[in-house]
Amino acid sequence: MKLSNSFFYTLRENVKDEDSTSGNLLVRAGYIRKSSSGIYMFMPLGFKVLSKFENIIREEMNKTGCQELLMPAMIPEEVYESSGRRAGFGHSMFTLKDRKGQPYALGPTHEELFAIAAKMKIRSYKDMPFSLYQIEEKFRDEPRPRFGLIRVREFAMKDAYTFDKDEAGLDAAYQKQFEAYKRIMDRFHINYKIVRADTGIMGGLLSEEFQAVTPMGEDVLVLCDSCDFASNIEVAPCIAEKPDHTEEPEKLTLVETPHSRTIEEVTDFLHKDAKSFVKTLIYNVDGKAVAVMVRGDREVNEVKLRKLYDATEVELAEPDMVKEATGADIGFAGPIGIKCELCADEEVTYMQNFIVGANKTGYHYTGVNQKDIKPDHVADLRNIMEGDICPKCGGRIHFSHGIEVGNTFKLGTKYSKALDLQYLDAENKLQYVWMGSYGIGPARAMAALVEQCADENGINWPAELAPYQCAVVIISTKDETQCALGNQLHDQLIEAGIDTILDDRNERPGVKFKDMELIGIPFRITVGRGAADSKVEVKSRTGEAVEVSADQAVAEIKKMLEQAEAK
Repeated sequence: MKLSNSFFYTLRENVKDEDSTSGNLLVRAGYIRKSSSGIYMFMPLGFKVLSKFENIIREEMNKTGCQELLMPAMIPEEVYESSGRRAGFGHSMFTLKDRKGQPYALGPTHEELFAIAAKMKIRSYKDMPFSLYQIEEKFRDEPRPRFGLIRVREFAMKDAYTFDKDEAGLDAAYQKQFEAYKRIMDRFHINYKIVRADTGIMGGLLSEEFQAVTPMGEDVLVLCDSCDFASNIEVAPCIAEKPDHTEEPEKLTLVETPHSRTIEEVTDFLHKDAKSFVKTLIYNVDGKAVAVMVRGDREVNEVKLRKLYDATEVELAEPDMVKEATGADIGFAGPIGIKCELCADEEVTYMQNFIVGANKTGYHYTGVNQKDIKPDHVADLRNIMEGDICPKCGGRIHFSHGIEVGNTFKLGTKYSKALDLQYLDAENKLQYVWMGSYGIGPARAMAALVEQCADENGINWPAELAPYQCAVVIISTKDETQCALGNQLHDQLIEAGIDTILDDRNERPGVKFKDMELIGIPFRITVGRGAADSKVEVKSRTGEAVEVSADQAVAEIKKMLEQAEAK
C-alpha cells in the first residue's frame, strides 16, 4: 500500500478523553476513533489488525470442527424472558420496539438463539456432538465505558457453543475448545493466565477466564507463590485461619463511641487493631435486608453472597433499609439484636473478644464472643487478601491484574431445560442436551496486547498481527532514483508475500520514522542517499539500522521475519 494516495493519519499529541495506554495509542495511530461514549469506528489500519485477530480465531475454531454461522443482532425480547435471563440483564440491555410495538433487544449474548437453532437438527442422540460459532456484534449498555476498547457498549465477540448428549460428552467438547483457546492466545502473543471465575448471568457448572496480565486490568487475579492456583478474586475460596490460642472470655460491654462510624474512626477511638473488630454490613438481596459479618480488615465478597442466596441482585442497602434493620444511624450496625437475617463469614466464628456495632447510634459492644451471636448462615463470604493461605497448597497468595479476553463455560442443561432442547436417547427416552459456551473478544484482545507490548515510541506489534510487516520509507520524494528504488522494493516485497507499506509522502524523514514506530511496523527499509549506489538501510523496529545492497534487502527482511516467527 502506498501512503501518498491512501487513508492514513496519525496524531502527535496524547488524546485527552482516552484513559488507557491502548486507547490513547490506537486513536493516535489512526486505528480507531470514538464516535460516542463506548462506541468506536475501526479505521483501515484498525480493521486490518482486527481482521488478523479474527482470522486466527477462525483458523483454530475450524480445526476443531466448529462450523461458522451468523445470528441476528436484533432479537425478540421474549427470547431472553423464556430463558429467565431478562431480569438479570436489567438496564445493561439495549431495547427498542418495532412499528407494531413489539419489544426487541440488541443482543448482549446469543445462548438462547443457538439453542433454538440446535432444535432444527437435534432429534436423537445420534445427532450429536456438534459445535457452532460466530463472530458478531454484541451490545451492552455499560454504565461507565472506559479504557478504550476494553470496556465498550458495542463490540465484536466470537461465541461458540457445543452440543452433547451427556456430561461426559460436554467434558470432552469443553477440553477441545479449551485447548483451541490456548493455541489462540499463544498466537495472539498475549501473556495470559487461566483463572477460575464466577459463572454470573451465564450460569452453568464451570467458568474459566483467559486473562491478559497487565497492571491496568480491571480484574484482580489471585495467584499462589508456591503452586499453579489461579482464580478471579470473585470466586477465590478463603481458608479461615483458626487462632492458635484461646483467650479468657471478656464481659460483653456497651461502650459509647461518639462520632465514630467507620472502622478507622472506631479503631482510633478505642485504640484497637482492625482485626479485633467485626463489621456488619447491610445488603439488599433481591429486595430483602441481609446483614453480613466480616472481620474489620476484610471486605464482603458480593458474588459469594449472591450465590449463597441464589439471588439476582445484591447491593449495599439504602439508608432507610439500614435504619429499619438496625434502629440506628449508618455506621453502628451489629449482629446483636439485628432485625434481619444474619450471615457470618466463617472466619468470624473463630474470633474471640471482638468489637461490633451496637445497633444504637453512638455505641459499640466490646467483649463479644460466639455465645452472643446467632447467625442464620455461616459461609465463606469474604474476599481473599494478599498473604492469605492458598486454598490448594497452603502457600501464600499474591495478586496481579488482568483483562478478560476469553472465557469458557460448562453450561450443562441450563438453557436446554429453559428452551426445551431435548433428544431421544438409546432407550427412546427424552433427555436434555448438554451445552458449552466459549467466548473471545477480538477487539479487547487487540487492546490488551497493546497494553502489554507498547513502548515509549508507540505500538510494538508482533509481525503476525501488525497491519503491515514491513515499511519502505523514501527519504526524499523529489529524488527520482529514491522513488524508483522504493517502488521497486515495495513491489518485490509484495510479490514475496510480505505485507508492505510504502511511505512516499512528502514529509520530513523524522515524521515518517516516528509514524512507522507509532503504528508499530516491525521492519523498515529506508531508501535515502545511498539509492544512487543501490544501497539501503534495513532495521527492525527496536534494532539498529544495517546498510545492505538493494538486491539483498528483500532476503534480509525475509530472514528477520523468520527469526521473529521462530521466537
